[in-house]
Formats: sequence, C-alpha cells, structure tokens
Amino acid sequence: MKPATYWIDHLGLEPHPEGGYYKETYRSSAQVSFPDYQDQRNVSTGIYFLLTKGNFSAFHRIKSDEMWHFYAGDSVSIFIIYPTGELKEIRLGLDLENGEVPQAVVPANCWFASKVSITGKYGLVGCTVAPGFDFIDFEMAKQTKLISRF
Repeated sequence: MKPATYWIDHLGLEPHPEGGYYKETYRSSAQVSFPDYQDQRNVSTGIYFLLTKGNFSAFHRIKSDEMWHFYAGDSVSIFIIYPTGELKEIRLGLDLENGEVPQAVVPANCWFASKVSITGKYGLVGCTVAPGFDFIDFEMAKQTKLISRF
C-alpha cells in the first residue's frame, strides 16, 4: 500500500478546514436554484478527500446530499446523526464480506463526521455533492449543541 504522502503529493491535496486533506476536482458549470439555498448553486461538485490515522473529520452538516466513494487505503467510518436523533455508522471500503460498502450517501442536513478505521493508516475517498458544495451551506457542529439535542 502506498503511503498517505504519495496521494497528498500526487493529487495536490491541501488541508481541509474540517480535518484531513482535499482537492476539488469538479464543479459543474450549470447552476440551479432551490428555495432553501441562498443564491444559485452549481448542479454538482466533487473532491478527493484523505483522512490519516489520528485525524478526523469533525461533525458538520451541509444542505445537500453527499455521496462518498472509496478509492484507496484503509476503510473509513462515516458517522451520521439523522434529524430524528438516530446515529448510524457506515464503513466505507472494499471488504464487502465484513459490512463495508464502496459508496454511501449522507443525506442533506444530517450531522456527520468520519475517521479512518482504528487499525488503519489512511483512507482516500471521493465526495460528490448535489446541489454543489458551497461553504455558505457548511455548518460546523458545536459539541454542546449536539449533546443537548441528541
């Protein structure tokens, strides 16, 4: 298995504000309007996203659905808190016999976080967002708010 630095260097990944490394790889030129969004949004966006051992993507939410795709490394756990308060863990990876899946969707407006498997070194994934990602739709969770709500 190639080291995480291989992917960071060869894909030109940079630190992401929520943790890990990323690079935007796609932003559609077409735009769309929805009542719940300020201004127009690109129809879709895509990124590479890499998490390393001891690093995690903190709980946050966005207004769009986000599809995750597994590419390389160790499995990645995605923790989703649905508006009902239900907590679900999805293990993204290629070990299908042990419950991993190569793709998963985080529904819009759900709180979610992710980390590499406990024995893993890193996980390289892709994320596709539709309508496209915009930081104006991004909300980082406050621990006290999540604890009081859920």
